Order: sequence, then structure tokens, then C-alpha cells
Amino acid sequence: MIESPAARPEIFHLPVASSAFGVVLKPLSAWERIANVGAARKLAILVALALIWELYARWLDNPLLVPTFGATVHAFADAIESGELPQKAWTSLKVLLAGYTIGILCAAVLTIVAITTRVGTDLLELLTSMFNPLPAIALLPLALIWFGLGYGSIIFVIIHSVLWAVTLNTHSGFLSVSSTMRMVGRNYGLSGLRYVGSILIPAAFPSILTGLKIGWAFAWRTLIAAELVFGVSSGSGGLGWFIYENKNQLEIPAVFAGLFTVILIGLVVENVVFRTIETRTVRKWGMQH
Repeated sequence: MIESPAARPEIFHLPVASSAFGVVLKPLSAWERIANVGAARKLAILVALALIWELYARWLDNPLLVPTFGATVHAFADAIESGELPQKAWTSLKVLLAGYTIGILCAAVLTIVAITTRVGTDLLELLTSMFNPLPAIALLPLALIWFGLGYGSIIFVIIHSVLWAVTLNTHSGFLSVSSTMRMVGRNYGLSGLRYVGSILIPAAFPSILTGLKIGWAFAWRTLIAAELVFGVSSGSGGLGWFIYENKNQLEIPAVFAGLFTVILIGLVVENVVFRTIETRTVRKWGMQH
């Protein structure tokens, strides 16, 4: 005969006031709340760098070498007020965006061909080995012969600087996609562009985004270098030409103001455009923490 288990006694707990538990969540101080904000930390670093710049320039006491931060800000404000600096910046941005966009499109075509065919893979490896080590600015003399004295020459060298960085990172990201993801796409009957767009691009997007960032930086460097060498077309030039002209006139604060503008645009693009894309894609998808 199987005995039934003994009945468990009923247990009752009286409610306890939350104050009896002590401190459950320690409130953060105002300083700790500010320190947890990434933008505030970066702003503090920028302020510290500006202070170091100002102190070093005052200690050096040679405006022809390093003007003070205050003098640079004053020259920057004067150039903004006169409208010269916004016009130069817009001229550079138009050329940059044109070359950057065409470079991304060319990289997309080359990468898709490389990932879908063996001949394309061989072509990509051969072209990157040949042209990736070649500095973009070294092609400017040839570009001037081929495209003449105009923005076409600068756009050509920008495309060269963007193309290989974006292509290599995108192709590397495609190759790192797991076999499981690839088989899922094949099981759904995906092939060609649908397979690339639905499986490879989302899975490899962190690498693609890194390539876009590197390509943007390379494009800026190439643009400013090209404008320093050849910056005037139809009586106007960009930020590189603005820097070059003020250097010839020994307006060193204005030179630093031009460099300051390049830095500001870079900060905006990195912390607004690319950060927004990253937040809405790879972080939202749980691919980064």
C-alpha cells in the first residue's frame, strides 16, 4: 500500500515595509549623471584640448606658428560672417558628396560581382592589390590630363580613395557571414541580388558601416589635398583652397579656422549621421553593445 505524502503546513509571511530593507538603489549624484552621458564626456575632452591649445600658444608666443584658440575662433567667426567660409565649405561638400556617392555605387557593383562569381572574386583581389596601395593624390596629374581643369578631376581621385576602402570592408563582411545564415537564404530560394540584399548586407552591415566611415575619412583627406594642389575652378575653390590662400597671405588664424571647419564637419558627420545609422541598425539588431 502506497502512503500518501504528508500535507505541507501553510506558511504565511507578513508584509514588510520597504524601509526595512535599507538602501536598495543608490541615487546618483549630479556629477555621476553627467559622467554617464557620452556627449558630456566628449565635450569635456574638447574643452580640455582647447584649453591646452590656448595655453601652449600663449607660452610659444608666435602667432605665425600656432595662433591662440581665441584668435582662431575670432578668424572663424569673421569668415562665417563674411560668408566666405560657408561658401568654401559648401563647394567642398558638393564635390565630396558627388565623389563619395559614385565611389559607394562602384564599390557595391564590384563587391556584388565578387561575391556571386569566382571570376569577380579574382578580379577584386587583383584590382585591390594593384590600386589600393596607390595614393589617390598621385593620380591627380593624370586626372587633370583626362578630365581637364575642373571638378571632374577632383571627383575622380575621390572615387579612387573611397572605392577600395568600402569594397574591401564590404567584401570582408560578406565573407564573414556564417554558413547558417547563408543556408537560411538558400532554403528560402533567395539568389542573386535578393540573396545579397536580404541575407548578406544585413549580416555584414557592421563591416559595411566601418568601410563607409573609412571611405568618408579618405575622401576628406583626398579632397583637401587635391584642393591644396589644384583648388580653383571657374574662379572658386573649396576649403583646401581657402587654407592655401590664407597661408600665402600669412593669415595663420584663418588657416587654422579652415582646418577647424574640416574638424567640425567631421565631428558632425561622425556623431550625428553615422551614429544615427549605427543606432538604428547594428545596435537595434543587437550586433553591437
